[in-house]
Amino acid sequence: MVEYIKKRNFSKTPEPNWNIIENHDYIFVVQEHNASHLHWDFRLALDGVLRSWAIPKEPPTEEGLKRLAIQTEDHPLEYANFEGIIPEGEYGAGTVKIWDRGVFELLERTSTKYDIILHGEKLKGKYHLIKFPKGGENAWLFFKSH
Repeated sequence: MVEYIKKRNFSKTPEPNWNIIENHDYIFVVQEHNASHLHWDFRLALDGVLRSWAIPKEPPTEEGLKRLAIQTEDHPLEYANFEGIIPEGEYGAGTVKIWDRGVFELLERTSTKYDIILHGEKLKGKYHLIKFPKGGENAWLFFKSH
């Protein structure tokens, strides 16, 4: 929470401020973020926040494609509905639009792995986030399986 707030000036950016919501649905959202470079932000609603990863290439919709996913700071749940333009000079400046959204089932969660079933418009089926030990502290792999 603190990292998210410290990076933003809410008098200048239309992004939502922080508000922890304890009882929430298991939602996910993928936001296409055209900032300094185009990437996709994958977010899972867990523990009253959106756990977040930046994916440099379009998320996989088919088995066999693995994508690097860099874990970023948690975001408020309200961010799941955010679309808009973050102004120049602000953290993450650029256009944000929702690429996919839906609900998920959490099958397994450890400090190095998330096994989930996504029920979205584009992302459907069983997916995995696996911590990538050689990729650095925040590097994960995101992929679909059967």
